Amino acid sequence: MAFGVLAYPKISHQDYEFIQDFRKQNDELYYEVVDPHFAFVFPTDTLNETDFVQEIVEKTKGFEPINFEIRCTSINKDSFIDYFHLLLIPDQGHSDIIKLHDKLYSGQLFNDLRLDIDFIPHMGIANSKDKFEVKNWVDQWNANDFIIKGRIDTLTVIEYDGQNLKDIISIDLG
Repeated sequence: MAFGVLAYPKISHQDYEFIQDFRKQNDELYYEVVDPHFAFVFPTDTLNETDFVQEIVEKTKGFEPINFEIRCTSINKDSFIDYFHLLLIPDQGHSDIIKLHDKLYSGQLFNDLRLDIDFIPHMGIANSKDKFEVKNWVDQWNANDFIIKGRIDTLTVIEYDGQNLKDIISIDLG
């Protein structure tokens, strides 16, 4: 089994429903698999469950909850499959998310860090093989003044087998 780390952000019910409605129509890969989230550690099978959880608990010590604000979207080409993604990118909280991501990869998971792929803090909410379709979605979102405010106050260790995702344990920040 592979283990990873996600953050299911706390956002308003209205924003959650809006995102989920958009995902239901446009997220053919992950809508049925996982709720809106930020990924901090991508699934790896380097450590067993106990050691992975212990590593994440140790590395999160001293990190406070992260407040964020999202005001824009961007398009991203998937590095592994022939899809393009619409990403919600945080303005506020961006650097804190990167710092926590980097800390989680600073110990036993260091060799799992993909330095060939840029880490962009984001919530992925849509995908398509048609890059122009995704670009159109990005332009529609960015043509409007929107703001999604939220907070990351827990990280969740997940187990992922390539199709199914299961939450293992949540770790409070702060």
